[in-house]
Amino acid sequence: MTEQKRVLGFIGGSGVYSMDALEGPERLEIDTPWGAPSDGLIKGKLSGVEVVFLARHGAGHTLPPSHINYRANIDAMKRAGVTDLVSVSACGSFREELSPGTFVIVDQFIDRTTMRPKSFFGPGFVAHVSMADPVCPALAEALVASCAAIGVAHEKGGTYICIDGPQFSSRAESHLYRSWGCDVIGMTNMPEAKLAREAELPYASVAMVTDYDCWREQDGPVEVGLILETLKQNTANAARLVADLAPRLGPMRIGSPLGIETALDMAVITPPERRDPEMMRKLDAVAGRFFKR
Repeated sequence: MTEQKRVLGFIGGSGVYSMDALEGPERLEIDTPWGAPSDGLIKGKLSGVEVVFLARHGAGHTLPPSHINYRANIDAMKRAGVTDLVSVSACGSFREELSPGTFVIVDQFIDRTTMRPKSFFGPGFVAHVSMADPVCPALAEALVASCAAIGVAHEKGGTYICIDGPQFSSRAESHLYRSWGCDVIGMTNMPEAKLAREAELPYASVAMVTDYDCWREQDGPVEVGLILETLKQNTANAARLVADLAPRLGPMRIGSPLGIETALDMAVITPPERRDPEMMRKLDAVAGRFFKR
């Protein structure tokens, strides 16, 4: 495979609102056909690797999960030249051994959201990308290695169930999700991972455990005040993780083992003569490579 320059994208969730270690930070205000992203993108370098950072909830955490413009965020990352995308977000745990402070490098998702646009495609231009393996294994392996290197408790693999929120689960829901075999619960990785695949961006997620949801009745209900201290420690460890990950991946890259960079080649079903020109205009960044084949 031919090497190409890497631009490593990070989307920071609760508690991760900046990347202070970036060298030569530059703020990018990017307009997209889907609206405005959560905030300006910050572009700089980390150990010689180009990095682009976006605070998923915006400055000051003003955007709740179902009001995040996921399409604009992914489109903006694509326009900024990002080649690999890593999500860092808080989550609750459904397993005793996944205690608060553990980083879970998830490899599967269950999408229970109902309030969010989930695709760049639609009437006039139809595509069906595969989500059988939603996480890039090369990125996931690098994240596991970085967790080990910095000495943070971690788990390789796990199923993340995504709910709309902003409310936490009821006890009945928490027990239901456990019975389904879910490992962690969050409110933001969907449809983010789906949109990244449509945009042909290799994606991986670090789910940072802050609590046990509410299935462990001896712990009481989840409350924001109770998880802030764990969130603070997770944020510090996330900064260390990023600092190790960038040089580990390096400034050059080869294609994902899953061929994610050409995902649309086997996904688009609408023939060229029937494609809506307006939809094609909106997809200029997301499907730009596909159009230029």
